[in-house]
Amino acid sequence: MSSRLIVVSNRVAAPDPGNRHTAGGLAVAVKAAMRNRTGVWFGWSGKINDDPAEEPLVQRCNKVDYAVIDLSEADFQEYYNGLANRVLWPILHYRGDLQEYSRADQTGYMRVNRLFAEKLSELIRDDDVIWVHDYHLMPLARELRARGHGNPIGFFLHIPCAPPDIVQTLPHHEDIFGALTYYDLVGFQTERDRDNFAHYLTPMGATLGRNPMTISVDGRQTRLGAFPVGIETAAFARLSRFSMHSRCVEDVRESLQGRKLVIGVDRLDYSKGILHRINAFDRFLDEHPEWRSKVVFLQITPRSRSDIKEYIAIEDEVTAMVGKINGRYGEADWTPLRYINRPYSRTVLAGLYRLADVALVTPLRDGMNLVAKEFVAAQDRADPGVLVLSEFAGASAELDRALIVNPHESEAVAAALKQALEMPLEERQRRHDPMMDHLLEYDIDHWAEEFLSALGETRHRSGLLESLRGLFAVSLGG
Repeated sequence: MSSRLIVVSNRVAAPDPGNRHTAGGLAVAVKAAMRNRTGVWFGWSGKINDDPAEEPLVQRCNKVDYAVIDLSEADFQEYYNGLANRVLWPILHYRGDLQEYSRADQTGYMRVNRLFAEKLSELIRDDDVIWVHDYHLMPLARELRARGHGNPIGFFLHIPCAPPDIVQTLPHHEDIFGALTYYDLVGFQTERDRDNFAHYLTPMGATLGRNPMTISVDGRQTRLGAFPVGIETAAFARLSRFSMHSRCVEDVRESLQGRKLVIGVDRLDYSKGILHRINAFDRFLDEHPEWRSKVVFLQITPRSRSDIKEYIAIEDEVTAMVGKINGRYGEADWTPLRYINRPYSRTVLAGLYRLADVALVTPLRDGMNLVAKEFVAAQDRADPGVLVLSEFAGASAELDRALIVNPHESEAVAAALKQALEMPLEERQRRHDPMMDHLLEYDIDHWAEEFLSALGETRHRSGLLESLRGLFAVSLGG
């Protein structure tokens, strides 16, 4: 019997015939890893239940078992709302000043990781390969090792990894970030993220090796690597062509009345730079009055974590700034900025990306930012739009033909927007084509295969080393 792949994430996107279009980036990535494999996807069901079932609820679809557990209200508040979203999220996005740390939340975070390990432990076979995803579950490998599991275990961080001086603002940071050394392979979106983590471990007595980069701590060896997440490039390109004929996209096209369309798509989060972007659009209209009534900026921003005060404050500020711009520049027949607070399906978004002339993807800090890649994939090669991309998005390392900007410099973003809107066809094609070719080659399937191959090589090399050490010890004893 061939080994199974066990994927562990905070949430599990269990099969739902009535919900075909809402899978997020992590869900799409995990499904790519599971494609054509036998395995288990384990995690939280998304349900709050103070009397949860003893055993995980398992649903089989094709060759994958979707195994989920419920969390109690205390688990949810301390582990998820607390340490994960109010502490680890801001720290890893370089905003240690925004963390709201409490010992109770860290205790809850550790408790839920032990719960995950306890429930998952019952499902693990000796030859399974385990792949853990994201910041919610950093200590999970240590908990599994404590329960005697010697399986290959890899970890992938989907968001950025901040430098050591920011990570160390977390009280007892060694208990969480230091626990990553119990994995055989730890993957990051960019080399900068990987190096930040290596520099964090080095002062703690870790030994750093190269080619590939490895960290040795207390006899444990962990490989570190950069594995930029891709998208389903070819499929998304097909979807964008099909979606141009959808009613929603047709309605948007008609409403533009020949005007240029600039698009931004972000979850409402302080890391996305939405306020900075809108401020840059304000500056653009102020400095280039010839573009008034000729361009529409569509900002799609679904609400998220609306019970956290920082997010409430951002929403209030964004709403006020949108009203100011529309009141200052708008005409009876032209609204310069359309601000939407609800999500759209991937089908509609694909069509809107293809319809847009420019995408403003300007986060203050992002692990990868798949919107940038989806926008490129959705374009018509014969008449592509232009990507304006933050240098602080992980995607900027790959999509280097975009107009790269510093989102903190509103003048530069405004200037890039003007350049993008006025860019001639030949230059647009020259910029787009190599980026599209790159995305086709390094798609989501390539990412999954590259990570799992590296995990296999790491464990094989580690096992070989242990065998050689054993043989050496036997020869000395003999």
